[in-house]
Amino acid sequence: MMSAQRVTIFDTTLRDGTQGEGVSLSVDDKLKIAKKLDLLGVHYIEGGWPGSNNKDIEFFERIKSVSLKHAKVTAFGSTRRKGIKASDDANLQKIVESGVTVATIFGKSWDFHVTTALQTTLEENIAMIADSVSFLKECGLEVIYDAEHFFDGYKHNSEYALNTIRAAERAGASWVVLCDTNGGSLPGEITSIVTTVKNTIACSVGIHAHNDSELAVANSLAAIQAGARQVQGTMNGIGERCGNANLCSVIPNLQLKLGYECIGTDQLANLTQTARYVNEVANLHMPVNQPYVGPAAFAHKGGIHVSAILKHPKTYEHLDPTLVGNQQRVLVSELAGQSNILFKAQELNMGVDWEQAQARAIIDKIKQMEHQGYQFEGADASLELLLREAFGEPELFFTLQHYKIIVEKTGGQEGVSEAILKLHVKGETVYTAAEGHGPVNALDNALRKALTPYYPEIKDFHLSDYKVRVLNEADATAAKVRVLIETTDSHNVWNTVGVSENVIDASWEALVDSIRYALTNK
Repeated sequence: MMSAQRVTIFDTTLRDGTQGEGVSLSVDDKLKIAKKLDLLGVHYIEGGWPGSNNKDIEFFERIKSVSLKHAKVTAFGSTRRKGIKASDDANLQKIVESGVTVATIFGKSWDFHVTTALQTTLEENIAMIADSVSFLKECGLEVIYDAEHFFDGYKHNSEYALNTIRAAERAGASWVVLCDTNGGSLPGEITSIVTTVKNTIACSVGIHAHNDSELAVANSLAAIQAGARQVQGTMNGIGERCGNANLCSVIPNLQLKLGYECIGTDQLANLTQTARYVNEVANLHMPVNQPYVGPAAFAHKGGIHVSAILKHPKTYEHLDPTLVGNQQRVLVSELAGQSNILFKAQELNMGVDWEQAQARAIIDKIKQMEHQGYQFEGADASLELLLREAFGEPELFFTLQHYKIIVEKTGGQEGVSEAILKLHVKGETVYTAAEGHGPVNALDNALRKALTPYYPEIKDFHLSDYKVRVLNEADATAAKVRVLIETTDSHNVWNTVGVSENVIDASWEALVDSIRYALTNK
């Protein structure tokens, strides 16, 4: 049996990815992500451009002490400047001084760019490419040559574009990577041009696609099928303008759909966790509907769909989500049928007699609550408590007798909020007060202060996110609001919801659910 053809994965999250709007990584962030990418099994990690800023210089210095198991770290830069020797070019010297074993440099393939951006001759540009690759090779580095704007250049002047990559190959480049820098090419064009390149040069070919036409992943796959054997991209597709080819889609498509060998099977099962980790470190929101690794990638909402997947997951899933480290989810909303509730009950190991009227009653209650503004898709913890109430009363742990919020503001000073609580806990009446940064924080502090002596584990819980959504803006300050609270104990994360015309009441409801859920599942 023939072994699968190998495709090399080149991750440029730490370089090209950081050019995306709103993306800023510290050196510590970059080191953390590099370690995660190495565990994922990528073959090259592009760490940055040491000739452009001190942050990247520090990264390359510190990464030397990190023991990577799979990946080679590569430094990025451009070909030499016009009119000087490569050995005298400061940017190329910085690459050599960075201590890497692999250099990735880009040069111009499009004659329009040569004459307009570089303002030099076509002959000098080819000399710049050849001299730069030769110099880095003489310094003992593996050289990856990124042919910038190659596809646009080829479409405008094919012979010149081909001459530029011939020069890189003759000078000793290990890889020639064809870049769709403006992201405007179509898969058919990619296939045709990569095929021509493969018949023109003998060295290994790669693809670097941008997503300006929403085709970076498709173009990357087309290039591989046409003979390229390296894919450059970023985690979650972050990058300048519309982003780069999303490796979180490229890798499973190549490996699970097309049969290429990219990373190990066990490593592929870490893809979802790695994708979410990178976005967490970069302080970016994970798109809920991102293929393969997004929270909704294998989520089912419609009752007919859920009924079918209970019979067999293949009815509405294109592959087993565990292959990429994700999981099947069933959402409960106003679209829910009995199958959705059945699935959630099974997930919670709740023994439910589906002949009972409670099954239909809970569906009706959820639909009524969602009509009022509740949303359980993003509040699984509140949903679980609702189900447990319907099919067997859970322990309440505590009940509220009353609370009072006092907000005091004097002159130009910052306001002070105080919450006074009276609770009934384990047969005792508890009366306490606490201050906070705002009324909700004060209420949260008072609740924890009252309950911690009875439930010490509460000290390990903390709010990690708090969102308020106005539901009916036309009602102005009397509008109903929905509060979503995310809580964590450093091991698990759970979400709860509250709805009211009063933001404090809505927050209290979500706070109470967050504590009750944690105590129920301790």
